[in-house]
Amino acid sequence: MFMRRRPMLRPVVRPVGAPLLRGALVGGAAYAAGKHVARNARQEQDQNQAIQELQAQQVQQAQPTYQPPRTPAPAPAPAAGGGNVTDELARLGQLAQQGLLTPEEFAAAKAKLLGL
Repeated sequence: MFMRRRPMLRPVVRPVGAPLLRGALVGGAAYAAGKHVARNARQEQDQNQAIQELQAQQVQQAQPTYQPPRTPAPAPAPAAGGGNVTDELARLGQLAQQGLLTPEEFAAAKAKLLGL
């Protein structure tokens, strides 16, 4: 009985550096692509932030600033005599009739008394 001889298989010889080189190329390409994507995302985020700041600045400039209404000046205090306005006007009229006040002085005193 003859035994059949198996043909000898030769081991496949692979170059030592080829798989490592292939892995390095694939890894390097993936790293470069990821870095590029991250850089683009950061630039887009910075651009969006700048746009939002400009829009907020434009809104601030467009809004009118609120100014509270002016309050009227307080009425002038009555003369030292402590009387009311009609009594003072009557007294000024008497002084003008007596000739102690000129018409210009009477008009100025009346305007001051009435707050005009």
